[in-house]
Amino acid sequence: MLSAPPLAQEKPSGTTKYKTSPSVRHGAQDTGPIVMTTRTEDGGFSTTEGTLHVSKPFRSRSTKKLRAMITFEPRKTHFDTTNETSGTNEFRGFFTLFWMSLFLFTVQTYVSSVEANGYALSFAFATMFSRHAVTLALSDLLLVSTTILCVPFAKAISKGWINYYWTGAILQHAFQTCVLLITVTWTFHRQWPWVQSGFLTLHSLVMIMKMYSYISVNGYLQSISRRSIGVLAELNSATARVGGLEQALRDAMSKRAQAQAAADTPVTDVTSTPMEMSTPDTEGILMKSFTDAKTAAALRQRLAAVSSNLDENTKSERGAVNGNGRGIEGVEIAHVLSYHPDEHVAGLAKEFLDLDSELVSTGPEQVRWPDNVTYRNFAVYQLIPTLVYELEYPRTDRIRPVYIFEKTVAFMGSFALLYTVAECFIIPLTPTPDQSFFRSLLDLALPFMIAFLLLFYIIFECICNAFAELSYFADRLFYEDWWNSTSWEEFSRKWNKPVHSFLLRHVYASTRASYGLSRTTAMFVTFFLSAMAHELVMAIVTKKIRMYLFLMQLVQIPLILVSRAPVIQRNKLMGNVVFWLGLYAGFPLLCVAYVAY
Repeated sequence: MLSAPPLAQEKPSGTTKYKTSPSVRHGAQDTGPIVMTTRTEDGGFSTTEGTLHVSKPFRSRSTKKLRAMITFEPRKTHFDTTNETSGTNEFRGFFTLFWMSLFLFTVQTYVSSVEANGYALSFAFATMFSRHAVTLALSDLLLVSTTILCVPFAKAISKGWINYYWTGAILQHAFQTCVLLITVTWTFHRQWPWVQSGFLTLHSLVMIMKMYSYISVNGYLQSISRRSIGVLAELNSATARVGGLEQALRDAMSKRAQAQAAADTPVTDVTSTPMEMSTPDTEGILMKSFTDAKTAAALRQRLAAVSSNLDENTKSERGAVNGNGRGIEGVEIAHVLSYHPDEHVAGLAKEFLDLDSELVSTGPEQVRWPDNVTYRNFAVYQLIPTLVYELEYPRTDRIRPVYIFEKTVAFMGSFALLYTVAECFIIPLTPTPDQSFFRSLLDLALPFMIAFLLLFYIIFECICNAFAELSYFADRLFYEDWWNSTSWEEFSRKWNKPVHSFLLRHVYASTRASYGLSRTTAMFVTFFLSAMAHELVMAIVTKKIRMYLFLMQLVQIPLILVSRAPVIQRNKLMGNVVFWLGLYAGFPLLCVAYVAY
């Protein structure tokens, strides 16, 4: 299942720390110890596993920054063997017990099959899902290759050849719709079994989400860039009305010095601004601007150049973006002017700093838009196991071959167990219309639950962690403790963090910001889109349109509202029991409904 955001989840994180356990986010409590590491000169954290780099998030005041809702920081998954917190958890023995029990169960199954049939496995299922493997691989390669078209499209947006709002957005949605339609048509044309059809459809949805996030973020930054240039031009005009730039700089520095003297704060402290944002340490240049007339004149010329070139074509605009008119010098000027006694001048300076800060990553690389629009950047983004694009992610400084080997072995072992469960306990019990409905549910409940747990482990623990290691991606929180969920709302936002983050930023938050929807309405829109995607996959896999899964997902909305009643929230144990009963019944119920009816 895809995940949907909760109703009350709009507080972004304020600061970032490196922990060996998942951070306190989205209302989840982190009871593990916080292990601080040594800070390096380039802003990273030195650990026994390498150097981790953090991109510190913040909330933009003037733009109501939606990207701040999703933050990235170095974290590890619960079942990762390198997670120190999980290694000291008092329930860690049950994890070992689970795998030992599955191993013994599999061996017993093999022995019983050899005694009864003369072979351990028939491999009929393997023959089915390996059919047309070469064609499927080539089709998937073509699907992934088409995503590279996002780079020239983003370049056209950054150069101003295409306005993202709304020409670019329309073209983006049209292209992604075509990709999905061609993929679905191709799967029906090839008449593939359900495994091949389901895989290609799901992967196409993943690629569409990654493309959407990449283009929409770059399109959003185009609008922020243009707004910042306009604000800088207004700032230039405002300083002219208060005696010119040189006088404005003197007045601003004088007021700042007075305020710091009154607060008994050293004048040399410039690590914060009135906006509570992190900006470059430019004290030397700021003081020089106050005392050196030549430097002030040069800065004034740069500031005026932006205003005079606003009506030119996109070449001049991009020059301002890359620093010719609105780079670090413009930030330095605005930083000083944010202390100006005139509220209008100070307000424009703060607004410009706020806008400009969104165009620059806060990690060690300090990536500035549109310098990120490159084929290399996009290729790395494709490798990173996330569906939400950022200018810069927290990174590690090396790849551990032993870690890759560990995840590969874990993948192969888990897949062998998954195959055994499907071959011996699910496919032979495939329901038919003449069988008892409740007996089919009873027979399939446990095998489907085991298959779900193994599939979850393979995707989010083995595959995602392996790709994260290969791409130097440090944020490994691909899931949270969904097994402790007391409601479907909690489960939907914990079990699949990549999809949940995408829906939270690009569906839930976007509909609220763009269309002014209420929390309940935005949640309904998100659930509706998620339910449609699920039903599309089921229709392709089963070659039937029944809408069972669609309706079951929409039913979660009133259940979520009911689960928020105080009498239910107080009884956590009962909520967890109800959650597991629903999960146990849901998988076989869908199987019986779609296969037999």
